Amino acid sequence: MQIVLASSSRYRKQQLDTLGVPFVCARPDIDESRQDNEDASTMALRLAAGKARAVAAQYPDALIIGSDQTVAFGEQILGKPGSFDAAVRQLQQLRGQTVIFHSAVVLLDARNNTLQQHVVETAVCYRQLSDAQIMSYLERDTPFDCAGSFKSESLGIAILASVHSDDPSALVGLPLIALTSMLNHTGAAPL
Repeated sequence: MQIVLASSSRYRKQQLDTLGVPFVCARPDIDESRQDNEDASTMALRLAAGKARAVAAQYPDALIIGSDQTVAFGEQILGKPGSFDAAVRQLQQLRGQTVIFHSAVVLLDARNNTLQQHVVETAVCYRQLSDAQIMSYLERDTPFDCAGSFKSESLGIAILASVHSDDPSALVGLPLIALTSMLNHTGAAPL
């Protein structure tokens, strides 16, 4: 059975590589805009499913993995900063604060259109950082394509005070514990 990762994220590709299952990547083309009054968890799950469904026609006999992540800071959903200056502003806003990462994963069996889905919440508390620490971190790790302006798998862990989750892999973007359970359920177990 072919496995398809419906993502262009290098981070998710690296994560899926760790499971040692053969897969191909397909770029989903969907609108990732937030819908009116949509909360972060619902948005992440909708986008993950949308990504999987967007490539299903190309892979009608495959298991298709879709994933998305949103970051909630109160009622606000934070995006990827995209630039050094935007990342500075985001980290200044978040110093000493806690945000919730909502990491959604779906597994679409395109043969019968069945969908398994799960959202993992990760509470992340930022350290009380000085402007100099923020600048130093951003110059060294350049997390401009990461919501929350840090990479937990590298130096970004140093700007965090705590991380609480049932699945530590979820923070990077692809909840591997949940995905492994889904793959086991379909007979495509990594082990």
